[in-house]
Parts: sequence; C-alpha cells; structure tokens
Amino acid sequence: MRSAFALNLLKIISLLPLGLARFFGDIMGVMMALFATAAYKTTKQNLDHCFPDKSPQEKTALARSRMKHLGQAFFETPGLWRRSSKWLQSKIVAVEGESHLKEAIANDRGTILLIPHQGNWEVIGLWVATQTAMTSLYQPPKNSLLGNWIKKSRERTGATLVPTNVRGVAALLKALNRGETVAILPDQQPPKASGDFAPLFEKPALTMTLTYNLLNRSNSQALFCTALREKGGWRLHFSPADQAIYSDDQAISLKAMNLGVEVIADQAMDQYQWEYKRYRTQPDGYPPIYLSGS
Repeated sequence: MRSAFALNLLKIISLLPLGLARFFGDIMGVMMALFATAAYKTTKQNLDHCFPDKSPQEKTALARSRMKHLGQAFFETPGLWRRSSKWLQSKIVAVEGESHLKEAIANDRGTILLIPHQGNWEVIGLWVATQTAMTSLYQPPKNSLLGNWIKKSRERTGATLVPTNVRGVAALLKALNRGETVAILPDQQPPKASGDFAPLFEKPALTMTLTYNLLNRSNSQALFCTALREKGGWRLHFSPADQAIYSDDQAISLKAMNLGVEVIADQAMDQYQWEYKRYRTQPDGYPPIYLSGS
C-alpha cells in the first residue's frame, strides 16, 4: 500500500511544469536546512572534512544552497522519467564539449561516460541514449513498483539497464568491445573488495576499481560529463578524462578519476551530492567522519 502511494505521489509530481517543480524544490531545501535534516548534517560534515580552510559562513551558505538543489532534483526528476525525449531536448540550454562526445561515438573503441553525482545525472542518461547505444548499471529500489517505473522510464530512450553484479559488469565489457557506450557513476562508495583508497578533495576515499578494470580490459575511452541545472533547463558538459586514467598503475588511474570528479564538482559546487556519506569507510587508523546517529 505504501509502495503504491509513493509511486502515485511521484506520478503526480511528474505533472508539474519544470519551473513550478523547482519552486517547490527550493521550499523543500529551505525546510531541510531549517530543520537540520540528516541530509543537511551530512553535507556540513562533508564540507568540514573536505574544506577545512573555508570559513563557517561559507560552508553554511554552500550547505543551504545545496539543500535547495537537492529539493529541486527531487521535484524535477519524476518529470524527466515521464516526459518525452523531445521535451527533454527542448530543455537543453547548451551542450559544451559536444564534439568530444560525437568523436567518441564515431569511432569503434567504446566509450565510458563517467557521470558524477552532480546536477541531474538522469538528464545525461536519457539524452545520451538518444545519440548512441548505451548500457548502464542499475540497482532497483526496494519498492518494486517504483523500481519498475524508473527502469521503464530510463530505458524508453534506448538505454539498456543491467544489474549491479558480475553479470552486469560482463554486459558492460561486452558493450564496450562492440564499440558502444556505457555509463558509470564514479563517485559511489564501493564494497571494500571492489575498491581502493584514492584522494578525493585531498582526503582518502574508497574508490571503485570498475572503471580501471574496464579500461584495462578493453580499448575504450573515458569522458566525464554532467547536466548542470540552469534557468529553463540544463547545461550539458562533456570533457575527456585525464590521460593518467589509462595508466596500468591502479593508484594513478584512480587518482585521475577522482580528480575528474573534482573538476566536474567545481563547476557548480552546490550542485554536487554532498549529502552522500562518501567517506563512510576510512583507512585503518583513521577516525570516523560522520557523527554517531547522523
């Protein structure tokens, strides 16, 4: 019953015009900051951890602005899942570095799109899937009704979603060897067996080795991309990854990948997902980052 309610609520939200959805998102963000929600507290902790030299006032302003963008993402995303690719195209206000994407699609090397949790990453998946064959990993939510709706919505522009397991990784590698495109969110904390520590904002972060392994088992190329929230829609940005990401040395490759995440986040720091507990797992001997109960 709760699953059906959640799905129906999102379907109602999906009917909102983009401007109105973002207006409600702003209100939600103000409330999250005002009542010091878990998302707001984690954002503050991440900012304190990563930017000790910023003033408390700067970090508070950034955290409050982040909550507004988080609220906007909540209200605008159901509309993305519901509306047509033609509608989405009308909301793309600019595409920076599109030549990098076109060049990558035109050759047969296979392309790994690295999409940090910045802006609205759903936009990238839906838009790029109209340009080329694309495969992405997908871990459905516990709410199966919602999961089926999201999966169907993400696949309607042509993307193929595969599970986040060995079978799914094999599907990514096969797609790359066919010269196709795969999408990866590079700044999720992996299980310990699937990652290693690398600097992110100059702090050790358990970083997935999936991209490193795919690059070393294929002839593929890597592009960083993001969809930044702008008035009236989104500004897309594509840029080649630093050459160090192709290194045979895993530590060098992971460091380069995290540096790419930083460069993307730097474009609009308040649109980065600071509410995610990215530093949950710390190297042995390091103190915990997140306060107990937060």
